[in-house]
Amino acid sequence: MRIVVKTNNLSREEWLRYRTKGIGGSDVGIIAGINPFKSVHQLWLEKTGQIKAEESDSEYAHFGTLLEPIVRKEFTERTGIKVRQKHMLLQSEEHPFMFANLDGAINMDGEFCIFEAKTASAFKQEVWEEGIPAPYILQVQHYMAVTGAKRAYIAALVGGNRFFWHEVERDDGLIGKITAMERHFWETYVLGGVEPVPDGSEATTSYFNSRYGSSNGETIELPAEALAVCDEYERASRQLKELEEVRDAAANQLKCYLKEAESGTVGGRTVTWKPISKRVVDSKRLRAEQPDIYASYLTQSSYRRLSVA
Repeated sequence: MRIVVKTNNLSREEWLRYRTKGIGGSDVGIIAGINPFKSVHQLWLEKTGQIKAEESDSEYAHFGTLLEPIVRKEFTERTGIKVRQKHMLLQSEEHPFMFANLDGAINMDGEFCIFEAKTASAFKQEVWEEGIPAPYILQVQHYMAVTGAKRAYIAALVGGNRFFWHEVERDDGLIGKITAMERHFWETYVLGGVEPVPDGSEATTSYFNSRYGSSNGETIELPAEALAVCDEYERASRQLKELEEVRDAAANQLKCYLKEAESGTVGGRTVTWKPISKRVVDSKRLRAEQPDIYASYLTQSSYRRLSVA
């Protein structure tokens, strides 16, 4: 590995600019399609300079950065393993498109190891109790690919009061898959200038709905290959409707078994059909009896609905 730049005095703008020159650890989950917050398409636009690279400025991200030294200190106190900070952006010499910005480095009797600090909300406690979330496994394996490290440690403060830490061994098989995946993204899409085919992930859906939230009213001629996509859309819609009918038929069969009973058991499975009550505003009555109040609370929202005819 080589040092690209020392990061302790970099501005946020400079740091974001350097991130476009390669693939970092937090990019791996995006390329793998398991990041719910950013799509491959958005990452491609950032890496090719078509849109400004973004880094979350939410309070969650802010406090994650703020709490990183605390996570590092707590890890040392619990394990006795000293962590040194690494204020530098590293680059793989074998695979120059692979970058690493480490939260810390560990010297274990002359062996170089990686440290990664995380924070998470209390809603993620069960995930961390089961092990390391998949995006972070990819991230630390990416870092081990860049640095040549054989081992990594990842620690997380969850919900502000639960602490987890794990040791991760280098997995050359997984690293090979990560490297191939990143190489394809970098050489085909970034260097090759080929636009990635959008996938069906939540992040991609959210991105397109946000970026193109309004229309200009124009009608354009679509490329010829869009016809096959129209056919695929209609075929998937029919299959979805058929599956919904199958699911609803199964639900009705279970209701028939239960009748007035609230729950039933079979083969270790539990089926429940519970009454749910909620209070809602009678909008029709409110509009008829209190039209002024009804009008004062009206809000307008808009979205674009896709249809294929």
